[in-house]
Amino acid sequence: MAEHTARERLREAAFALFEERGYERTTVDDITERAGVGRSTFFRTFRSKEDVVFPDHDALITAVRARLAGSTRETALVAIREAARLVLLHYLDEGELALARYRLTRSVPALRDRESTGTLQYQRAFREFAHTWMGGGEDTALRAELMAAAVVTAHNHVLRRWLRGLTKRPEAEFDAAMAPTIALFTEPAAEGDSGSIVVFRTTENLDAILPALRGILGEPG
Repeated sequence: MAEHTARERLREAAFALFEERGYERTTVDDITERAGVGRSTFFRTFRSKEDVVFPDHDALITAVRARLAGSTRETALVAIREAARLVLLHYLDEGELALARYRLTRSVPALRDRESTGTLQYQRAFREFAHTWMGGGEDTALRAELMAAAVVTAHNHVLRRWLRGLTKRPEAEFDAAMAPTIALFTEPAAEGDSGSIVVFRTTENLDAILPALRGILGEPG
């Protein structure tokens, strides 16, 4: 519990100082002084000042891979959608911390690069899983790459809208965005079929999300 408390204190102190002084002008000593802990505690908790900004990245990647690994061939598409949802829900749960990180990454190139590297790690996890699910052959490599990119792009589109204050219903928008994204990579309908069935989960009122879903699918409102 003590380590957890120290972690939270360090993180809160760091983000407060980043907001007050700027990321570059804030030192590890500044953070530890504000948090009331020693340097040794800082480096037992974080590898660097940069890691304070992305404290849960490794755990999230592990959670995504675990969710994907826990699926069967029949539930693979559900696993992909739910693994992406794990990441979105983490940011939503962070609340103000996620918003502070967004402000930082927009203004500090080194942090923006770190964020891009993290995004590629998520995409790699989805690509490797999709490639195996699709058969693992040379003919599926490109399709798996495209699927991973589409899933990450759909997720990030909704996340950025929430971070910018453009939506108050990010989970509903996630469902509306992910359903047609995943559907792009299902088996094509048999000849003569006139449409597809898309299944997704939401706690929102259906009438509230249908306009967004129709817009993504290119249907009239």
